[in-house]
Amino acid sequence: MRNIIQRILLISSLLGLFTIFSSAYAQTPPNVLVVGQIAEPKSLDPQAVTAINDFRILMNVYEGLVRYKNGSLEVEPALAESWTISEDGKKYTFKLREGVKFHDGSPLNADAVVFNFERMLDEDHPFHNTGPFPLSFFFSAVEDVKAVDAKTVEFTLNAPFAPFLSNLAYPTGLIVSPEAVKKYKTEFGRNPSGTGPFKFAEWEANNKVVVVNNENYWGDKAKVEAVVFRPITDANTRVAEMLSGNLDIMVEVPPVSLDKFSSDSFELKEQAGPHVWFLILNAKEGPFADKRVRQAANYAINKQAIVEDVLEGTAQVAAGPTPPAFAWAYNEDLEPYPYNPEKAKALLKEAGIKDATLTFYVTEGGSGMLDPIPMATAIQADLKAVGIDVNIETYEWNTFLGKVNPGLEGKADMAEMAWMTNDPDTLPFLALRTEAWPEKGGFNSGYYSNPKVDALLNAARESTDQAERAKLYKQMQEIVQEDAPWVFVANWKQNAVVNSDVQNFELEPSFFLLLDDVSKQ
Repeated sequence: MRNIIQRILLISSLLGLFTIFSSAYAQTPPNVLVVGQIAEPKSLDPQAVTAINDFRILMNVYEGLVRYKNGSLEVEPALAESWTISEDGKKYTFKLREGVKFHDGSPLNADAVVFNFERMLDEDHPFHNTGPFPLSFFFSAVEDVKAVDAKTVEFTLNAPFAPFLSNLAYPTGLIVSPEAVKKYKTEFGRNPSGTGPFKFAEWEANNKVVVVNNENYWGDKAKVEAVVFRPITDANTRVAEMLSGNLDIMVEVPPVSLDKFSSDSFELKEQAGPHVWFLILNAKEGPFADKRVRQAANYAINKQAIVEDVLEGTAQVAAGPTPPAFAWAYNEDLEPYPYNPEKAKALLKEAGIKDATLTFYVTEGGSGMLDPIPMATAIQADLKAVGIDVNIETYEWNTFLGKVNPGLEGKADMAEMAWMTNDPDTLPFLALRTEAWPEKGGFNSGYYSNPKVDALLNAARESTDQAERAKLYKQMQEIVQEDAPWVFVANWKQNAVVNSDVQNFELEPSFFLLLDDVSKQ
């Protein structure tokens, strides 16, 4: 413990000197990675957050029973060294690795795994109040979880659930230390403890989160001494910090700034992934309660111009709710809504909409949000051209989520949103079903409802036949595109820029940052 404290103090000292003299030296501390993030994390409790911004930190501190293989969304062993699935697809049995400990020294065992899932799923659990757990939907099929013995965990599902393993690899399935939760209770998110290659050291609000090398890690040790995650909400400031040498890695480079990193001092990384950027439309009240008006918005917005002029070609126009990265489940027959302002005007006239004024929630920046303010401005202009005035209200990311996630009813007509998902089930199940309305615990903030979509999604997650699942998802996409609960704008290719002295950094299709193999010259 004394050595750990000394390391933290040394890193903090280096960072303090770095802050004071950065303009003169323009370099980051040796053997410490400094990462420019897009926002302040909301929490470091993986089961209590939803944003990729937070996940990028958490995936280095925690681990799940399984994980995604590098460079794919295929699942491989992690804290579980193996598993079996019953013939009926309703029972999963995991064998845990020997000798794994949490950062606080407590052992990883079957009871710890049971604690994690009961904390999320059982309202009577003594530590359920350490939530809320907004993505516990991922494990709604879990009927029971029990410790068979110290190293064996058994999950019983209420029905076959095809995305189960993939959901376990998602950050909501990361395993936290029960002893740390018991000690810190509702403050656990500020005092995290996992089993990952890095352990938590410091969180200075609106300045930095520091994680240090876990010398007792069960696997291959991380290559650097520490990683510093700096929240820099303003994209121009983040670019300036990267150019001046104050960052080693910067995520989400604004499209207009890409050419600034064309020298040999930097390397630009790109990776396609399961991302969709869309506008949530309030389908419960106001103009967008009429399907014709929702369709009109899709025709009125010049999405190709946004992709080319605002995003500088770093995305493609979206055709529906499922990203093309899920090739096996993507409906290639769907074409994006074409830009057709005259068609939009005709639909608005048919719906009796004239001189409407809409409220539009926009974020300054956030998880996968691309260039949200310029995109919102372009959308505002396109809607005005067909006779709809739009009032933009702009908020910081976490404040924005606090307004949008509880639902738009009584507050706004539309809101920006972006999702990166691990399975074609995730986004529509959490954000398009009737049972996913906010008051029911989901993220269907626009209150869209179609019983046919509900039935297709329920059938797809219970099927163990991938071809059948694909057929169901493709049917769902056709209905949702026609109903237009969202404006389908873009599918993004994520990017990041690294300094030339950073080695072995790659972006993942999952959009997570995995930094244990990254080193500095």
